[in-house]
Amino acid sequence: MTAPRDVVIVGGGPAGTTTALALAHAVPEHASRVVVLEKARYPREKPCAGALGARGDVLLAGIGVAIDVPSAPVDGISFLGSRGEAVASPGRIGRVVRRTEFDHALSRVAASRGIEVRDGVGALGIHDEGGRAIVQTDGGGIAARVVVGCDGVGSVVRKSMGLGPGQLRAQVIEVDTEPVAGDRDRALLHFDSTDRRVRGYTWDFPTMVDGRQLVCRGIYHLKPARDEGQDAPDLAALLAERLRAQGVDPSRCKNKRYAERGFEPATRLVRGCRMLAGEAAGIDPVTGEGIAQAIEFGVMAGRFLARQLAVASGGSVSLEGWQGEVEASRLARDLRIRSRLMGLYYGPSRAEVEGFLAESPDALFVGCQHFAAQPCDWLKVSRVVGRAAARVASSWIAGALAGRKSQDGSRRR
Repeated sequence: MTAPRDVVIVGGGPAGTTTALALAHAVPEHASRVVVLEKARYPREKPCAGALGARGDVLLAGIGVAIDVPSAPVDGISFLGSRGEAVASPGRIGRVVRRTEFDHALSRVAASRGIEVRDGVGALGIHDEGGRAIVQTDGGGIAARVVVGCDGVGSVVRKSMGLGPGQLRAQVIEVDTEPVAGDRDRALLHFDSTDRRVRGYTWDFPTMVDGRQLVCRGIYHLKPARDEGQDAPDLAALLAERLRAQGVDPSRCKNKRYAERGFEPATRLVRGCRMLAGEAAGIDPVTGEGIAQAIEFGVMAGRFLARQLAVASGGSVSLEGWQGEVEASRLARDLRIRSRLMGLYYGPSRAEVEGFLAESPDALFVGCQHFAAQPCDWLKVSRVVGRAAARVASSWIAGALAGRKSQDGSRRR
């Protein structure tokens, strides 16, 4: 058993390391009482499309952190659906990073501020003992007043809280390739929703690998738990088909697979002295965006813990307020909206939503501003809301008229 800690954070990605940094920024003297556990050794391979909205960097700047790693700048988004294409390019909205480099750089900042980061140490399980949690690792046990689960899809902390894997899960596959002649503007994130075999989208993002300008291409496929047992598309075969159509030889590409968990508003994020943040709690189920959300989770969690540790002094730490803190946050409000939109976008109304996006580039523009934490253009927001309301009303009226005609026909027969 190693020396006890105030806080043990399981998971050394953006959520976990940012939690430690935000706590240390709020109360610097707590830095030496925090340990971050990362099961892999930095720099570790971490498959991820890498889109980091500028709001993530803004949040890090708020706790005095700037991460300078090779990045591909992003100025906007393009969306191709079954009814056309829309493009929005309001200027610098973020960048594409490599998680291998980004996470490692973030961990180095944490270490420079007196936070103990143990890489190559995985959490095996957690149990309660004497009012504290004991985190069992492959390097021994650690007693903690608080354990924060930031360990992603396979979260050990989440499992120790009696929570299942969740209902909103996604499968993702990606490759890094050389650019090809048919590629679109490199300053944009390109989304393609035209393949109906995928409940999600395909993408082409700019990326930087070993100083080379490459393109990350992939497929995001949402697979809710209720669909377990149903045949799932062969994502590797679909990606290979798409690569060939783009002029890329799939045999020269290395497939990288990973899973994601969507945010579910009803999930309990606290149990005793354990709490969840980042993807262990859940991310955007519609797009799978997660880096900036993980950072936002981490900033909230670190500041929350700083307050709770101050109140608790040397005694037990109450975490019950974490649930309400998250539920009242801008982040949770955003994720709740996206969870509701999931059924609309990936359900029977998908073509209608695609048509709306193709006809309403303002909707993409507003999305870009949100991604970048830019001031909201309320004129564009009002136009988007007005068009959406008109489309919903038109659809409802058409459905009502069709129903009435059907009833009239039945009466005549």
